[in-house]
Order: sequence, then C-alpha cells, then structure tokens
Amino acid sequence: MVPLRVLTLAVSNPMQPAVLVLEPIEEDLGGATRIMPIWVGPSEAASLGLAIENQRAKRPLTHDLFLDALTNLDARIDHVLIDKAEAQVFYSKLVLKQGDRLIELDARPTDAITLAIRQGAPLFVEEETLANSSYPYIFKREAAGAATLEEFRSFLDDISPEDFA
Repeated sequence: MVPLRVLTLAVSNPMQPAVLVLEPIEEDLGGATRIMPIWVGPSEAASLGLAIENQRAKRPLTHDLFLDALTNLDARIDHVLIDKAEAQVFYSKLVLKQGDRLIELDARPTDAITLAIRQGAPLFVEEETLANSSYPYIFKREAAGAATLEEFRSFLDDISPEDFA
C-alpha cells in the first residue's frame, strides 16, 4: 500500500465533471512525481471541495450524518484503500475501526475520500493500481529571484582562473 494525499481538486464549471488529483507520498524524486487523476461528478466535487476546504454546511450533509452515526457507534474511519481501477472506474474500501475490530466497506472513492478528509484518516492505494493509473508529473521549479541572479553575476565577475588551481 502506498500512502496518498490530495494534490488538488480541479473544477472548471459547477455543472461539469471535475478532476480529483491524488499524489503518492513518496521520497523526493528531484521535482518529479506521479499523479493519479480521478474524474468525479459535480455533486461529488462539491462534497470533496467542502471537505478539502474544511467547510461545513448549515445543516448536516450525508457525509456529516455518516460520520455522526459512526461516532455514536464508537467507530471511526481507520483508512481508505483504493484497490483497483477498471476502464477509468476506481474502486475503494472504507476501513472502519470499532474497538479492536476492522470493518471493510465497499465504497466509491469520492465518498470514502471525503469522509477520510473530514476525519483526518489516511489514504492509500495498491501499488499495482498506482502503477496502472498514474502519470509522471514534473513540478516546475521557481525561477531564481533577481537578488539570487545578481549575487551569481557578482560571483562570476570576481572569479579568476587562479581560483581553480
């Protein structure tokens, strides 16, 4: 299992599908990483957006109700596992902990991730699913600031061949 984090939720229009972009939590690969995009519907994107922004509606939404029920049953979300993908459809398990017992529920990834974010539970993906459903991504480095460039130019102006002897 590879730990994941939410990189971003890209929403272009409230009536159009959005993209939830997940990123494996891996060692620094020199600015390179993998991303795992999951297309989500507008209502799922709205719920995810509220969870990501740590916002609450005035009245409990379905995810709030579910978490309240879990709390009252002395259970909590242990973790989410995205365990397979078939033709751009992702499958996941919502793993609950009640006392010493772990309970696995089949869940849509969007629902499971929304609940996990709300409760601060970790996200995981099976290595094979990540390998088959992720894409390489290279983050652009910030351009050097003017002060850094000026310092480098000054260094070049003051250097001489004798410095390398």
